Amino acid sequence: MFAVLKTGGKQYKVASGDVLKVEKLAGNAGDKVQFNEVLMLGGDKVIVGAPLVEDAAVQAEIIDQIKGPKLIHFVKRRRKHSSQRKKGHRQQLTVLRVTEILEKGASKSGVAAAVGAASVKVDAPAAEAKKPAAKKAAKPATDKAKPAAAPADEDDLKVLSGVGPALEKKLKEAGVTTLAQIAEWTEEHIAAIEEKISAKGKAVREGWVEQARKLIEGK
Repeated sequence: MFAVLKTGGKQYKVASGDVLKVEKLAGNAGDKVQFNEVLMLGGDKVIVGAPLVEDAAVQAEIIDQIKGPKLIHFVKRRRKHSSQRKKGHRQQLTVLRVTEILEKGASKSGVAAAVGAASVKVDAPAAEAKKPAAKKAAKPATDKAKPAAAPADEDDLKVLSGVGPALEKKLKEAGVTTLAQIAEWTEEHIAAIEEKISAKGKAVREGWVEQARKLIEGK
């Protein structure tokens, strides 16, 4: 009797007593494992699964955990001065001896199912220890140089000396829309606004703050 089983993304045709190498499974030498993904059973009567044969299994004993032969391959990059890199790899394998093929009764056999080494879960305490400490939410920095929010109404800022249509547009894009805002500027506000509109020293030279205050008083 033979069986076709699936493990590690590959299919193997096995019979009782066969020794085979499969992608690494969790376990140590001497452990018994059971493959529940049986695609086909053969012998006096052929049974084909759809896709698996129900309640069938292949039991095996782990002989050893080994590494396969070194595989060398080249990574070549085109149009980059013909650079290439050599890489080596040794696949981790498990050597098994098939002990029994079960046509029925796989669910009641009591033998642990074969599990890939990469699928073994890490203990909860260890997993928690590996988690990075949660970062405290940073408090938003306060912008001391930010002028007061503009009211709904806007003033004609071109009444200030040195302010044309282009500069007025830059001021309004920076959030400055009224003379009242300019009248309340401090040195920090002036420095921040001049940097935004790329006109360093202009507000001080032209005296916009004083002009704005006088214009407001004259209204």
